[in-house]
Amino acid sequence: MAKICPGTPIIIDASPYTSSEREIFTIWMKSLVFNGNGFTAFSSKGEMVFRVDNYQEKRCSEVYLMDPNGYILFSIRKQKLPILGQQWNIYKWSDSNFCREGPWFRLKRSLKLAGLGSTTCNVSHGWDKSKRCCYSIIEMKKNSTYKIIDSEDQLVAEVRRKQSSSGVCLGNDVFSLIVEPQKDYSLIMALVTVHGLINGKV
Repeated sequence: MAKICPGTPIIIDASPYTSSEREIFTIWMKSLVFNGNGFTAFSSKGEMVFRVDNYQEKRCSEVYLMDPNGYILFSIRKQKLPILGQQWNIYKWSDSNFCREGPWFRLKRSLKLAGLGSTTCNVSHGWDKSKRCCYSIIEMKKNSTYKIIDSEDQLVAEVRRKQSSSGVCLGNDVFSLIVEPQKDYSLIMALVTVHGLINGKV
């Protein structure tokens, strides 16, 4: 995989974690590490694709998104801001080396608007301070569903409770992640991880 650092202009579609077709993943909110907290993601073929662990307790300040072999793809760190509350910084790793120049992406949670039944998280490129929000996570309270949209309000991915072929919802810790074609699903998985951190599930 090409070495990418935050100071380098990033072409998202150049990622090896893309597909020309819509991808559907199963997310199981269960860590593979004893006494760990995290979750595991499987492809539509049943193969493990990603796993997330913090090796500590829930609501910790840093978690790791890894491939099936345990190589770190992203580390996600919580940053407390003096006025604006909290921000999550997503750092890109390459060849298991942490790029220390700065976060690849930043995510901030917007204030909840009373009566709308949803909350929004804004995601922006960490290396380009002039670039406006490039993704938003729209969280709908009903059925634990949320969507990730781009700056043009186009759907990028959606997370919802996984259902059996007969339409019955599985356990409340099993979800389907539907990623649209030509999207970097490793980045999408990092955003799903932050969403889990915000809601105390990781």
